[in-house]
Formats: sequence, C-alpha cells, structure tokens
Amino acid sequence: MQPNMTEAADKTRGARLEARISIEQKTMLQQAATLSGRTLSEFVVASAQEVAGRIIQEHEAIRLTRTEQIAFVSALLNPPAPNKRLRQAAAAYRKQMGL
Repeated sequence: MQPNMTEAADKTRGARLEARISIEQKTMLQQAATLSGRTLSEFVVASAQEVAGRIIQEHEAIRLTRTEQIAFVSALLNPPAPNKRLRQAAAAYRKQMGL
C-alpha cells in the first residue's frame, strides 16, 4: 500500500515557514483547503510551490518572437566573421591561458 501525501511529506520536511495574515485571508485559505480536501498547511505549501515553479519557469525560459527566432538561428548557422576587437580578445585569452 502506498503512503499518502501527508506521510511522504512528513518524511522530507526539514524547514519551517511562518507568515502573518489577516483573519479574512486565513478564512479564505481555510475554505479553499477544505474544498480541496487538504489541511490548511498542505494547501498553502502546495499553492505556494505551484506559483513559485511557474514564476521560476517564466524567468528562466527565453521566449522569442518568430522574427527573433529566425534571427537567432540565422546567426548560429551563419555567424559573422570575427571583428578586430574579438580577435584581440581571443589573442589576449590565449596569451593569458598559455595557449
């Protein structure tokens, strides 16, 4: 028999989070938790984790328009020749690294 989510979560918990909220906020969160069949703590943690994951994904993903996608791929497939400054930087790097 599989352990339920609460039992699995109990085994991995190691940190505590506290927050002060209004009575109205707590009432609303408690109602949502009850409607979803979770404890208040389970509901708050799951909801916060879901939103945090979305926010992190939004900030880590690079989204390009179609025009930007084409320009990016074109630059990868047909890179411009190195200019003077890039050649100087490469030479300085090779010298510094003893290459």
